[in-house]
Amino acid sequence: MDRFPWRRAAGLLFALLLLSVLLENLNRTAAPADQAISYTLFKQELAAGNIKNVTLTEEEVSGSFLQEVPAPGGAGKISTFHTPLPPFPDPDLLSTLEKKNVEVRIRRSARENYWWVLIANSLPWLLLLGFWVWTMRRAQNARMGPFGNFGQVKARVYDGKVPQVTFQDVAGLESPKRELAEVVDFLKTPDKYQKIGGKIPKGILLMGPPGTGKTLLARAVAGEAGVPFFSTSASEFIEMFVGVGAARIRDLFEKARTKAPSIIFIDEIDAVGRSRGTGLGGGHDEREQTLNQLLGEMDGFEGHERVIVIAASNRPDVLDPALLRPGRFDRHVVIDLPNMEERDGILQVHTRRIPLAPDVDLNLIARATPGMSGADLENLCNEATLFAARANETLVTMRDFDLAKDKALMGIERPGLTDENERRITAYHEAGHTLVAKLLPDMDPIYKVTIIPRGRALGVTQLLPAGDRHYYPRGYIVGKLAVNMGGRAAEMIVFGETSTGAQNDLKQSTELAEKMVCQWGMSERIGPVTFSRGEEHVFLGKKLAQEKTYSEEMGWIIDQEIETIVRAAEQRAVELLEANRESLDRLAEALMEREEIAGDDVDRVLWPEAEVGVATP
Repeated sequence: MDRFPWRRAAGLLFALLLLSVLLENLNRTAAPADQAISYTLFKQELAAGNIKNVTLTEEEVSGSFLQEVPAPGGAGKISTFHTPLPPFPDPDLLSTLEKKNVEVRIRRSARENYWWVLIANSLPWLLLLGFWVWTMRRAQNARMGPFGNFGQVKARVYDGKVPQVTFQDVAGLESPKRELAEVVDFLKTPDKYQKIGGKIPKGILLMGPPGTGKTLLARAVAGEAGVPFFSTSASEFIEMFVGVGAARIRDLFEKARTKAPSIIFIDEIDAVGRSRGTGLGGGHDEREQTLNQLLGEMDGFEGHERVIVIAASNRPDVLDPALLRPGRFDRHVVIDLPNMEERDGILQVHTRRIPLAPDVDLNLIARATPGMSGADLENLCNEATLFAARANETLVTMRDFDLAKDKALMGIERPGLTDENERRITAYHEAGHTLVAKLLPDMDPIYKVTIIPRGRALGVTQLLPAGDRHYYPRGYIVGKLAVNMGGRAAEMIVFGETSTGAQNDLKQSTELAEKMVCQWGMSERIGPVTFSRGEEHVFLGKKLAQEKTYSEEMGWIIDQEIETIVRAAEQRAVELLEANRESLDRLAEALMEREEIAGDDVDRVLWPEAEVGVATP
């Protein structure tokens, strides 16, 4: 049945009305033009027998002359005329016309069409009635009163033309892809699972840091299964009117059920899925109603076995427990940062359309980019192409990738230092970091040290691990603290005082020492216990005031232990630099001269007399 027949009928009726009015006006304007004369001149020409024919109406008489007569005012001659009749009847007019053998026609004036009058008077009311019916039908469809558009979800629908992304386009993520392969298989062959009583998970929650490929993986599921794919963001459900979000949830699931089997993808679901009743940041009625409606749609009285909900979030810890339970989001798929092999595969995907020079080693780039997500690696490849384009190169070289990596890890290069004293302080500061890192065992190798300002730093010492790390022993963390304090220790030894250049080093060292004491149980004085100190944040929906899990005395001991660990790291750095003062001076002088030294050249600068290996104090 046509949903809007009255719209077409009303439009046709209105068009016919306009056409009839237009034709009436054309008929009136198309009448032959004649000259207006006085009634006296008409009577004179009639008496002279110069009238050929006349047409009489209730208001005027018109006709033509046998012979043309001068026009009133002397503007040529006329052959046709019209003149108004006097308000009183002329009893001799008809008899005179008959005597002069004038052809007489009678035409009645057009009477008013009462149907047109009725329509004209009723038209405003009909339009008002039509607008009211249109508003009520929109309100009924959207279940949102007169605001029909607010109740409709703005999800992007890929129907028939599903996203052209498959699992082959998703590098790495082998474990998540295996988890989602069952979903794809169920959508393709549901009978295989249903005949033995199996049920597909209603919801799949993709969890992981930003940029790890959660959205891409969801699109790959839809691309593999070849089913309608509804993509939206959780923030699109929230409006200023209470109830709009719930209506949009209903509308989304209704559309998905009509196209079942289908997939609903909700990105950043923590925008509506945060824990209810958590005080600050969790008491908005509209958000909670939207969440309640989502809970009901996913596991209500109606079964939605062929509508699968895939959601993505990088903050699963703030989601409501009712949303995470089996029956709603049955599977929680963790998508972590890629390891070295996965980074190599991601780089191969992102460089498929980039002309690479023969010297480009993607495996080497993968080893030098630990901790980068898939989005970071995509941006790295794009930055490399931009560097190549600026240099008017036809191929992207390894140098372009090195520049892009330096920009991503150390910031944008800024003009160099002009003050000689500041250059000297910066050179010794970075030389201190580098030398301590070289002298300590099991530390990450030096990738590059520079005194060229990048980002907000005046100099950078970059250490890159040889491989991915998942465990950090206490010895490594203590050595990391000593490396952080190496710049400050070098300033103390050479200049006899410290500067503000160690601000970020002190911040990182304090945070690292606090985690050693409060989270990792690496304090010999306190022991293997943990304390929730500075871990919770109000904006994540947690309590405004947290109960302390330790006494005031323990808090004082924690502060003392943090200070002791940082001071011990600084003292260790001072001792190492004092024992290798000549190497420190050589590296600082080389930095002032060359401004940037690669990791392979650091050993030759520090110990020129050694052929191979690293000297130890």
